[in-house]
Amino acid sequence: MQITNTQEAGTAVLGVAGSLDATSVADFDAAWKLALDEGAEKLVVDLKGVDYISSAGLRGILLLAKTAKAKSVRVGFTGLAGMVADMFKLSGFLSILAVFPDVKTAAESL
Repeated sequence: MQITNTQEAGTAVLGVAGSLDATSVADFDAAWKLALDEGAEKLVVDLKGVDYISSAGLRGILLLAKTAKAKSVRVGFTGLAGMVADMFKLSGFLSILAVFPDVKTAAESL
């Protein structure tokens, strides 16, 4: 898995590529925790490069959402496609997480 950390309109953006599963979720957790520790008030997680997500990856996303909410950080997700979009839908995440069509829209909307 590869993770990039950039800024878009004053919003921290984590770009994730590869598989988000039990072997990579620790890296994902470290990346978003660092963004929150650095004072991000808005965080966009761009999943367009993710081709596989397991239940461990979904737990990592849920942990991010809960931690961000406790810290009053607004979080949005973009780039859902294929299997990742299906997993968000099946898990009910589409009804509890903010999902946007692209990073720019998410950054402006959060």
